[in-house]
Amino acid sequence: MKTEQPKQIDVVFFDFSGVLADEGFVDGLRKIAVRNGFDPDEFQSVATEICYEGGYATGKATEAEFWEEVRKKTGLVEQSELLHLEILTGFAVRLWMLEVVDVIRASGVKTAILSDHTNWLEDLDFEHSIYAHFDRVFNSYREGISKRSHDYFHHALRAMDVKPEHALFVDDNPSNLLRAGEIGMQTLLYDEHEKVLERLQAAFPDLIFPTM
Repeated sequence: MKTEQPKQIDVVFFDFSGVLADEGFVDGLRKIAVRNGFDPDEFQSVATEICYEGGYATGKATEAEFWEEVRKKTGLVEQSELLHLEILTGFAVRLWMLEVVDVIRASGVKTAILSDHTNWLEDLDFEHSIYAHFDRVFNSYREGISKRSHDYFHHALRAMDVKPEHALFVDDNPSNLLRAGEIGMQTLLYDEHEKVLERLQAAFPDLIFPTM
């Protein structure tokens, strides 16, 4: 039986939260919930839906409008400045992952961020110069579309001039990976860092990746 050879990868798309950095949005929401006596699961769910359905994730609403709607739906009374700080400080950038990105990019493969994010990502870039490691950044807040739609993936592929089968998407959310796979992209789940390095090594056998 003939073994199918792996398809060449020309572009690697990386999610941000949960891959290149800790999941500051989820962790921050849960800390806010606990601090205010709310159920963390329910508060996280409500705030996440407001972020998407209210348009903050796709740039159709401001951060101030997002928090105001969260207050209306949950009874939260904390000021936006404190809430902003709680979320932002949770996005601890994983420097070892940026080193992984640099190794891939140095080999001639293009790299891009493909993230459902907001102005928070730009604040983090200002502090950590994250964008300098990538050929392109797709932030749902600026692109006007999120990973809940297949169209976001098609948009990113067109912008990078790459066919789906020659693009790899790294994400910690199985639902996002499913949608990417449905349009023909190669996918890689980010769960445990060591396992992720093993999967990347299999995808790029000639590269030497740094360890934590």
